[in-house]
Amino acid sequence: MAVHVLPLCCSPPALLIHHPFVPPPTKMKMMMMMMMTRSPCRCSSNSNPPPTAINTCRREHKPGLLDHVLLNFFRTKMVQEVGWDSERAGYDGLIEVANRLMKGKSNQETQLSAVRVLKSLFPTWLLVLFKMLVAPIADGQVASMMVARATALSCKWLMGSCSVNSVVLPDGNSCSSGVFVERCKYLEESKCIGICINTCKLPTQAFFKDYMGVELYMEPNFEDYSCQFNFGVPAVSPAVDKAMKEPCLEICTNANRRRELGRTESDIAQCPQL
Repeated sequence: MAVHVLPLCCSPPALLIHHPFVPPPTKMKMMMMMMMTRSPCRCSSNSNPPPTAINTCRREHKPGLLDHVLLNFFRTKMVQEVGWDSERAGYDGLIEVANRLMKGKSNQETQLSAVRVLKSLFPTWLLVLFKMLVAPIADGQVASMMVARATALSCKWLMGSCSVNSVVLPDGNSCSSGVFVERCKYLEESKCIGICINTCKLPTQAFFKDYMGVELYMEPNFEDYSCQFNFGVPAVSPAVDKAMKEPCLEICTNANRRRELGRTESDIAQCPQL
């Protein structure tokens, strides 16, 4: 007996797939399905929002090719100022050069040397034009936001993961001209408050103010090694700066050596390089 097969395009739907009869869902089932597929809502009550990745763990910056180029460029300028280079490669060698920058100098001499290093990183004409043309715009807010973003983008190789945030300006307004460093690699690797203060904090504040026309107040945290850059905020006097009164770090090699020699606690607490 011959079997006639209809073309697929002409076949009635019932001949293609046989579906068992399913009764339509009741109203209760439809409500339950909607509740199960709906994403959980977040109310704006007093309960705290769920923590973000930044709050729960520290981001680690993985150096790339550009980071190595910037590190070598900065190290070259440091070596030219110091007149000596370390035999160690990479970041470890940079830290040894930073230590040598302080050797045999007063704190003021070290700070001036560090300012010269920072100045040598930029063409002279760029610094002059920026201070003359950009810094005066909107009472310095435009320049402050520009250097904050440039710092966050170009200095991760030196400090680690960092991001732009808002700071309160002297007039009470907030401005996105801050940079928050989650855990400063330079401080952690140098293991010294004196190196942080004399080769980074004070020289950097002076450089931005004197050569770029941008006020800067840096607030390093010597407990968790974070640091807050406040561009557009004048630096406080070293006499009242709380960073100048901090004791040696727990990881400070010199402080541990003084403990082994049985020095008094007051001698151990005060960093000899401040």
